[in-house]
Amino acid sequence: MLLPDPMSTPRPQLLVAAAQQTLGVGKKRGPPRAACLHLAGEVLAVARGLKPALLYDCNRAGASEVQSYLEELQGLGFPTQGLHILELGENSLIVSPEHVCEHLEQVLLGTVAFVDVSSSLPHPSVCSLDQLQDLKSLVAEIITHLQGLQGNLPLAVSCSRLCPSDWNLCTVFGILLGYPVPYTFHLNRGDDNCLALTPLRVVTARISWLLGQPPVLLYSFSVPESLFPALTDILNTWEKDLRTRCRTQNDFTDLSISSEIVTLPAVAL
Repeated sequence: MLLPDPMSTPRPQLLVAAAQQTLGVGKKRGPPRAACLHLAGEVLAVARGLKPALLYDCNRAGASEVQSYLEELQGLGFPTQGLHILELGENSLIVSPEHVCEHLEQVLLGTVAFVDVSSSLPHPSVCSLDQLQDLKSLVAEIITHLQGLQGNLPLAVSCSRLCPSDWNLCTVFGILLGYPVPYTFHLNRGDDNCLALTPLRVVTARISWLLGQPPVLLYSFSVPESLFPALTDILNTWEKDLRTRCRTQNDFTDLSISSEIVTLPAVAL
């Protein structure tokens, strides 16, 4: 199998400058140096198909600033052609429409499980997408929206908006970010959940990119430890798929997947 040529990596100071010059808010400069370098690595991971999307949360920069940032990266040789900024409410996600549609179609086929953590439950429970018909319709709506864009995407970075008036954004973000086991809960019962003092297995996936810099955090998500045996097959499939994707590119090396068990007095979703 022929792999794409690795990108000629810009000097770290240029990556930092690209972010700080475009992602500033008001009189404040953009994110700090470490965050700038990590953000560039995450963008490259989306472009290479290692994750379907990333949620921009470094500061309060909006979609237009994020768009300018991606255009700056493109000028530095980043493969940002075809990337798209999807606005969901006040949130900006950087997505590869092709990869995220492939991922969402797999979600519709049942490749992920959901964990209901509604505060009314005594403990978390596993559920399938077929039990969440409203969510299933939302996933199909996002696919239709992104597929409608693909034939018209320019070489420059593009942007579009969806208006999630009654969406559970926690669950939608979990799906779009490629988590194999997103959390869900009933919105009409508030944002509370039943995860307090529940042992959670936190799974992280990191991968090396810039020499001398910390690895890029590709994924970080948790599953209730009590449900881990029931979710093992889905998690193993997710890991196998990620390792396969990593072998199809030459920019990143040394994928590391680890887990630890934590118990917290409260869990914010």
